[in-house]
Amino acid sequence: MTEMWVNMGPQHPMTHGLWNLRVKIDGEIITDATPVIGYLHRGWEKMVEARDFKQIIPLADRLCYGSSLTWSHLYVRTIEELMDVDVPERAQWIRVITLEMQRISSHLMWLAAVGTDLGSYTIFLYCMRERELFLDLMTNLTGARMTYNYVRIGGVRNDLPPNFERDTLRVLKLFEERMKEYEALCDRTTSFRVRMEDVGMLTPADAMNLGVTGPNMRGSKIDFDIRRDDPYETYDQVDFEVCVEDTCDSFARYRVRMREMEVSCDIIRQALKKLRDGPVRVKAPNNAPSGSAFFHVEDPRGEGLMYAIGDGTNQPYRLKVRSPIFVSVSATPVMLIGEKMADVPAIMGSIDMCLGETDR
Repeated sequence: MTEMWVNMGPQHPMTHGLWNLRVKIDGEIITDATPVIGYLHRGWEKMVEARDFKQIIPLADRLCYGSSLTWSHLYVRTIEELMDVDVPERAQWIRVITLEMQRISSHLMWLAAVGTDLGSYTIFLYCMRERELFLDLMTNLTGARMTYNYVRIGGVRNDLPPNFERDTLRVLKLFEERMKEYEALCDRTTSFRVRMEDVGMLTPADAMNLGVTGPNMRGSKIDFDIRRDDPYETYDQVDFEVCVEDTCDSFARYRVRMREMEVSCDIIRQALKKLRDGPVRVKAPNNAPSGSAFFHVEDPRGEGLMYAIGDGTNQPYRLKVRSPIFVSVSATPVMLIGEKMADVPAIMGSIDMCLGETDR
């Protein structure tokens, strides 16, 4: 049979953003694949060179609408390294709490999208229902629902509002109960498992050689998490499990994220117990010294990294971003070749795409 190229995008329900996946098929079997990005490129790294350090914080929020606080936090931590700023302990605990809330809401949005890809509109509704609870908490804290502009160089913008701990614990309790409904719709549903299991294989060797990180890597038997192995903020003061699966398929990547949401609930509870009174912010200098610094964090999608160069002014000379999804998308041909055309939505959905941080 003659091979042919098929374009799945750039405006395709499977792509979860504006990008194109070209797949070569021989009948129903994929023989080659080429991801094509760049449709959302905004010149972010060049744009921020014309802003001062404070003005870049809301721009960093917009690197990924699904986990905006993770990226503004990464930017701030990079500049704090550059400026040698020490953050108050209470602010660090607040950061940990909000980062884990962001991780849960990001994973919920991913699961809602994957459920829709595989024909389950119910799981979409359930996940959006619980995601709203976490967005309500963040709205109460920051005044915004998706792009928060909350983290500051030297701490956070404001302290926790009244009854924040009470409301958070209530949401966590309800969320953990409702996660049983997710498992009933996914883990115990034959159609979901058939489309996810033994599909989109990514061996540990391929994951490491291709630079894949985060849940996509941990679904391939690699036990690594920056929060544990190179801790930042106060992650070294909490006990948590690094979620690893050993089947290396799309279902393993799904299970990693499901378990991570449970772990995030536990981390938030520990952080609330350890939270002590104190300042939430220190004054940071306006200008960065000449030199360079980098920082990396465990984004919901993998290792996010920024590298900044200061030249003694109030603007960065250079700010480089390492996107986890840019790397994961580059690794997709390994997962796709040999699979069937009908498996593409499940495989690509298991990666958790975010094109804002990929294109920048």
